[in-house]
Formats: sequence, C-alpha cells, structure tokens
Amino acid sequence: MSDVSAESTSAGRRSGAGAPPQRPVHLVEETPWRWRIDQSGSMRVPGIVFASRELLPDVAGDRSLDQVVNVATLPGIVGASYAMPDVHWGYGFPIGGVAATDVEAGGVVSPGGVGFDISCGVRLLRSPLDADDLAPSLPGLMDDLERTVPKGTGRGAVWDLSSDDELAHVLTGGAAYAVERGHGDEHDLEHCEDRGTLAGADPDALSDRALRRGMHQLGSLGSGNHFLEVQVVDEVLDPAVATAFGLHLGQVCVMIHSGSRGLGHQVCSDQVRDMETAMVRFGIHVPDRQLACVPVRSPEGETYLAAMAAAANYGRANRQLLAQAARASFARVAGTERLDLLYDVSHNLAKLETHTVDGQDRLLCVHRKGATRALPPGHPDLPPALTAVGQPVLVPGSMGTASYVLVGEPGGEAFHSSCHGAGRTMSRTAARKRTSGRALRRELAAAGIEVRAGSDRGLTEEAPFSYKDVDAVVATVEHAGLARRVARLVPVGVVKG
Repeated sequence: MSDVSAESTSAGRRSGAGAPPQRPVHLVEETPWRWRIDQSGSMRVPGIVFASRELLPDVAGDRSLDQVVNVATLPGIVGASYAMPDVHWGYGFPIGGVAATDVEAGGVVSPGGVGFDISCGVRLLRSPLDADDLAPSLPGLMDDLERTVPKGTGRGAVWDLSSDDELAHVLTGGAAYAVERGHGDEHDLEHCEDRGTLAGADPDALSDRALRRGMHQLGSLGSGNHFLEVQVVDEVLDPAVATAFGLHLGQVCVMIHSGSRGLGHQVCSDQVRDMETAMVRFGIHVPDRQLACVPVRSPEGETYLAAMAAAANYGRANRQLLAQAARASFARVAGTERLDLLYDVSHNLAKLETHTVDGQDRLLCVHRKGATRALPPGHPDLPPALTAVGQPVLVPGSMGTASYVLVGEPGGEAFHSSCHGAGRTMSRTAARKRTSGRALRRELAAAGIEVRAGSDRGLTEEAPFSYKDVDAVVATVEHAGLARRVARLVPVGVVKG
C-alpha cells in the first residue's frame, strides 16, 4: 500500500458557499483500483475511491475528493462514502458518488445526493440491422432523427400533454403509463428498472412551477451531455453474456441519454430550499449547505422522496417517448421499426433498498449521484429474462468515443453500484475555448460519425477531450469487481441538444 496526500480546500464557489476549509485529503492505496480516505474530524465513515492512479481527480481543479469527505459526515451514513472511477465535482455530492443511510437509525435523504436531473438515465435499444445494412441510409436516418427528436432547452415534446390530469398520470405511472397510452409495449416495461415506474410518487408534492415546466417537454433530449446515438457493436468481451443480452459484433443499436428535464430541475431547486430551513429544526449540521438533508422518516423527507419519485417517473416516460421517436425514424428510413429494449436504468436517484450491514439486513436510503445500479445474477429486482445473467450496466462515453455494456457482478461493493459514464475533466467554458463547432464537426465526420446538433456551442461543450478515457474507466470498474465488461459500442450517428 502507498499513500497520497491531495492538497485541496472546500472553500469557494465550487464547493458551496459557507463551506469551511478542509485539511488535505489523504489517500491510502489499498489496491491499484481502490483508495481509502480514513475517518477524521466529523466523518462518520471512511471514504472509498475506486480509481486507478491515472484516474484520480486532479485536485488542482476538481474538489470532488473534498466532497467524498463531506458526504461521510451525513447522519446515519453506513459503510463508506463511495466514489466511482468517473468521479468529478458536483452539487453537494460528487458526480459518481454513492452513499447509503440507515433509515431506521435517523438516516437522512439529501437532494444533493440525487442531483438536479432526477432519474437521468440511459436506455439501449437493439436493432436487427448490421452496420453494412444501415450504411447507405445512415445520413437520411440522422436527418430524420434530427427532425423527429426535440432537443435543446425550452419547449418541444414527442407527446405534448393536454391536461394537468394527463401529467399527473405520467408522474405516477412513468413509462408504464406511456405504454398504456400506446407508446411502446409490455416488452419495454419488462426491461426497465422497476418496470418503468418508481413507487411512492405524489404529484401534489410538486410546485406549480415544476408542473408547468413538465407540460411541454415529455419526449425531448434537452441539452448538455444528453444525446441519442446510433451505435455499432465493435467488440464483444464476454460472448456468453453478450449472447444472453442479444448483442453481436457489427450490430446496430440506439443509445438514449436523457432525464426529467425542467420538471426534475425545479423539484430539486424547491426541495433544497425547503430542506435548508428544516435542517435547523432537526439540529443537523453539514459542512456544505449543498448537502442540505432531513431524516428519511420525517414529513420533509417523505415529501422529497414523493416528489423525487414523480420526477423519476417523468424521466422514465421521457426516455420511453424518445425510444418511440427513434422507432418511427428507423421505420421511415431504415426499413424496420424493430428496436428491442435491452435495458433502461437511472443514474440520479435515491432508493429505499435492503442491504446487509454488519451482518444484519437494514433498510437503507441509497443515494446514487452519477452512478447506476449494477445488480448481480439472481437479484430479486431483476426481470425474469435477466435473472440468470445479471443487470446490463450501460456506460456512455463522451461524444465520438466508445460506450460500454457491462453486467453486475456477485459481491459488488457500494451497494451494487457502478459508474455511469466517462466523467468530465474539463469545464464547458474551457472546452468551448479549445475548439470550434466547425472544427469538431470535421473531426467527427472524418471518424465516420454523422452529427446533428442543436448548436455549435452545445457541441463544443461536449467535445471528447473534455472527458476521461472511458476505456480506462470501465477497466477500473471491472478490476474493482463492481461490474464486468460485456460489449463495446462505437457511434456512427449522434443527435445532440
């Protein structure tokens, strides 16, 4: 084992106003893929960082390790404050952070452990086409997708809701309600996390502003790092599991990355404000006000979880509608509407789950912020078709680079969690200064990638060099025993917000 000291401070804009200076974060290398931050000060548990030495955050410009330490102070936290290999600075929690609190022992829920884009997630659709089949019609397909898929900020929807009652059904039913209304089929729900519906949602827990923001955005990508990609399987790393997942070399797939849009953002904004006030009454003190929290078993905690579940259901219905839009484009241009869902999973969520802690089964509130579930074979939450092999773990790379399908492993740590992507290393402002939209389009075209973007600004902000090496990230996930690589996919067409 070896030690590394990371000089960093939580003071200033990036860690939240009012956060006190931190002592240097001292990392102990347990293995080449796992680092420990020992308890000190007000930490209730240690910090665990899954990373190779090369993937450790740059402490000169990324304060995410301070955030790992801060999360370890939350009331009721158990196990450790975990960070995935794609960890980088976020709001309250680091993006790539996982933490669980013991519900019956005063454990808290924190909106900062979920994020603003509640239930942002990824779904992967398999087509019957191979790359050579699609090549002649790819430009036309991308043109059609650009016209069909709403993107960017503001209004735009595949399904423009007509009434408050219709929105309420989406908020309680999620993807299941979308299917009920003819947008998909039963197979889709069988391959969605929670069958597409998170229980406990209450539309009455949302503000009027949140509801208004949700009326005209259902079935839209949004902006930032959200995308719809046409991809091709270019490497199979676990043939047996790939076969079980219905994946083969050269196969065309569609990956969709989006969330709960303006509705989810408003829910987070509303709830953080309310929790900052409520914390005083509960006598809770946190080192960063962005970690505002309340006990799960409190009126405020229950209200947040009910509002979060409603936003999560909106996000799941949103991806269901985007999948339907992709199917329609494929039918018009590529000669098939068959896009079978492999899986849909969220990576910004707090869920009540039972896990074994110190030899006892405990009900935990598991926060995954920029992290996804990675359930092993035999887990009771898996759909029947996946019980024998385990959950598909979907890891998108940066635009123009590979994405991966992994599978959950038995004994996976961090409450069966994995990374959710490559992880940013450069701010959007810095990315815009380094390249232009025109130059980036040329580079991607030279690599054989058809790009359809809402703006050059949004395109440059997501330039591939802004992210960690996704190959290194997923290799670390596998070495750490969190999930195992199954297949690698490369983009041939990208629709960006």
